[in-house]
Amino acid sequence: MRRSLVLTDETARHPFRASLPPSARRLEPSDCDPGGEWRITLTDMRGFASAYVSCVIAITAFII
Repeated sequence: MRRSLVLTDETARHPFRASLPPSARRLEPSDCDPGGEWRITLTDMRGFASAYVSCVIAITAFII
C-alpha cells in the first residue's frame, strides 16, 4: 500500500494536536507539576457548609 507524505506529527494521536506546531505541543515541567500541596482553608469549609445547608433546606422545602 502506498502512503502519501505525512506533514503532521502522528504521535500527537489527535487531528487537532497533530496540526499544532511542536512548540505548542511541548509541555514544560511547570505545566505538568504544580509543585504545591492542596490545602483546605476556612473559606472552603464555609462555602461547602453553606452550599450543603442550602441544598438540605431546599430539598426539605420541596418535600413538605
